[in-house]
Amino acid sequence: MFTDISVLDVVLRAVLLALLGLSWVVVCVRLIGLRAFSKMTSFDFVTTIAIGSILAGCVQATSWSTVFQALIAMATLLGIQFAVSRTRTRRDDFEGVIDNTPTLLMRDGAFIEAALIHTRTSRSDVIAKLRENNVSRLADVRAVVLETTGDISVLQGEALDDILLEGVQTRA
Repeated sequence: MFTDISVLDVVLRAVLLALLGLSWVVVCVRLIGLRAFSKMTSFDFVTTIAIGSILAGCVQATSWSTVFQALIAMATLLGIQFAVSRTRTRRDDFEGVIDNTPTLLMRDGAFIEAALIHTRTSRSDVIAKLRENNVSRLADVRAVVLETTGDISVLQGEALDDILLEGVQTRA
């Protein structure tokens, strides 16, 4: 039934490579810090997805050179993500190059149609987020922001501090 590879070999290889790959990711994250898998920016998100894909390849590797290449690639991606996040905090001009700009989709209960069109976000997407945030009246919504990660933030209340919209793009 099984020709060259025994079932035990396959199971042991999968377990060993999974342990090795996950351990390597944990070590790298411990060295780089908790920000390694944050989803604060689109760059962070892409790095997280890429690490997952490389880890999957590592677990399925059939040679040690493939395993080591995957481990080096994961460390490199996390190192690049670390360097980019450090540069972002030190240089304001770099942030605009690497990140998307958050966009205001709704203000004081009114949709901003130009922003919805520009960001290709439908009213129904925003309304779904409003429901998720237990909004029962549009008049209670101070702002809805499409964040740099693609998440939608809903700000409610009687008033809104201007600092919460600092850096948010408005389209009229």
